[in-house]
Amino acid sequence: MVLTNHSLVTEFILLGLTDNPDLQIPLFLVFLVMYMITAFGNLTLIFLTVLNSHLHTPMYFFLFNLSFIDLCYSSVVTPKLLMNFVLKKNIIGFAGCMTQLYFFCFFVISECYVLTAMAYDRYVAICNPLMYNVTMSPKVCSYLMLGSYLMGFSDAMIHTGCILRLTFCDGNTINHYFCDLLPLMQLSCTSTYINEVEIFIVGGKDITVPSIVVFISYGFILSNILQIKSTRGRYKAFNTCSSHIIAVSLFYGSCAFMYLKPSSVGSLNEGKVSSVFYTIVVPMMNPLIYSLRNKDVKLALRKTLSRKKF
Repeated sequence: MVLTNHSLVTEFILLGLTDNPDLQIPLFLVFLVMYMITAFGNLTLIFLTVLNSHLHTPMYFFLFNLSFIDLCYSSVVTPKLLMNFVLKKNIIGFAGCMTQLYFFCFFVISECYVLTAMAYDRYVAICNPLMYNVTMSPKVCSYLMLGSYLMGFSDAMIHTGCILRLTFCDGNTINHYFCDLLPLMQLSCTSTYINEVEIFIVGGKDITVPSIVVFISYGFILSNILQIKSTRGRYKAFNTCSSHIIAVSLFYGSCAFMYLKPSSVGSLNEGKVSSVFYTIVVPMMNPLIYSLRNKDVKLALRKTLSRKKF
């Protein structure tokens, strides 16, 4: 993508999450620890999946990609957030800002569709277990992941291209901790009507369609769980589903709150708080929710540590 700047602005200033000086150091430490947990949890899952053959299944193939995406888009956003807490003026160039925006959109949109593929995988495993190996063959899993990344690639191109058509005259202070769509639109000195329609259509599709598929899949899963006679079996299944649904709801809900509303409604401060959930909290929680509580992953961790000690 060629970054064409028709604006007078050559760099932007990121205001960050808060301007309260008493909160700068405590928040820096909190988000640094959260980022370290995110990196450790997702890297651990990635290495365990690669090193242990019993994790070479469709479910862990999707989890591997989910961890990779979480690690990447958290790394796109968090370093600039941390810099805001220690620098008096956090500056990012125009090209750097557009690059950050593109990769952020790419990874977040890809995650929307990976979560959808995971829900479909669980639906097939629980509702049609006899056909699982055929339905979720390596070829099908590869196509699902390829489709997820292609959706992220194409829609991120659309979002970034629509921002590049705007003109930024003299305002260069972004009321956010990274280059996001809505804060950039508010700086534009030209009409953003097309951008608002584009976000509502493309962003709405990326949030609404996957969330509907996820909840339909889990509706069928829950109906099958209710047929389980064992109370303990139902409890374990409900516990797994509730964790997944909570994480998906947190991710889709915060994205919808941020993007699926007119830019004049609410304040960007509310948007910043909402974006913390899907940029910082969700990537940290996903390894715990989807895998690190799983017996197979714990077994893989023990085997890996045993081999290293040996």
